[in-house]
Amino acid sequence: MHFLDQAKIYVRAGAGGPGAVSFRREKFVEYGGPDGGDGGKGGDIVFEAVAGLNTLIDFRYTQHFRAPRGKGGSGSNRTGAGGEDLVIKVPVGTQVLADDEDRSVIVDLTEVGQRVVLLEGGMGGRGNASYKTSTNRAPRQHQPGIPGEELWVWLRLKLLADVGLVGLPNAGKSTFLNRTTNASAKVGDYPFTTLRPQLGVVRHKGREFVIADIPGLIEGAAEGAGIGDRFLGHVERTRVLLHLIDAAGEDPGEAYRVIRGELEAYAAELEDKPEVLVLTKADLASPEQIKAARKALKKAGAPEPLLISAATGDGIEGALDLILERLGGGDEPTEEAGEDAVEDSKAWSPL
Repeated sequence: MHFLDQAKIYVRAGAGGPGAVSFRREKFVEYGGPDGGDGGKGGDIVFEAVAGLNTLIDFRYTQHFRAPRGKGGSGSNRTGAGGEDLVIKVPVGTQVLADDEDRSVIVDLTEVGQRVVLLEGGMGGRGNASYKTSTNRAPRQHQPGIPGEELWVWLRLKLLADVGLVGLPNAGKSTFLNRTTNASAKVGDYPFTTLRPQLGVVRHKGREFVIADIPGLIEGAAEGAGIGDRFLGHVERTRVLLHLIDAAGEDPGEAYRVIRGELEAYAAELEDKPEVLVLTKADLASPEQIKAARKALKKAGAPEPLLISAATGDGIEGALDLILERLGGGDEPTEEAGEDAVEDSKAWSPL
């Protein structure tokens, strides 16, 4: 299924039904009079977050949503039936934004089953029976239904995941996702292999957590450079960031500074999230390159990284252990176990 995380749609609540103009004409009733009922209320526009959806692709083909209007009133003071509410089902993590320059958030759906009335249907019009007074015994005036509210809105999906993968393009994020989860992300030896976010479920030591892989970031991504800025929102709601750096890259220290700078520039407190730092592609790096990478990261103020190879699986266990520790809850690895994992990763060498 194609992934789509933004869509613009038009929504309109139902109009109220018109009031009726009616008079009693019964054979054995001594006095007649007005008996036109009121119109029914129009249907509301309701957004509901449901499980099982992880894309907004349906809204590419259906972009106009109109709730039904209320029925008109009738004689014998009968009120018209109200229009049914139109329930629009969206993935969990969907935001409804105003169609203005600021794109202000109107609704944020973060839990399964959460329902929010975005637009209310119009009230039904008054029938002529409600206009009867002591001086106006046979009114013929009535009200049409009040029009329903209408609005153009943007839908933006922010995936809900436990762990977000961040790093420069071609840092090995997709390979790590494929190694640790049931995902089948595209892998290539060129930058920007990943063009849309990918999700995968990790099962490790009796626990499960969700990893989100976003397209690689480049310097200036928070201001719109590259394609990563559009997808940074998908890691806003993650609990832990897994920062991947190519051990054989030209300047690991600069790579770390670039990503940390973009996270800080994007705001949303991304730079304050717990982080697990790993050096990837250890099977392709020489011991000298690994040593130089560690030194450059230390100089850049980075924490001590783990050394892994997603292609061979070496060091993956230690990385997953530390992720569980950062996530908290359940049977957490002890501090000593986390240190052992770091030491094990240091000891491993591709040669």
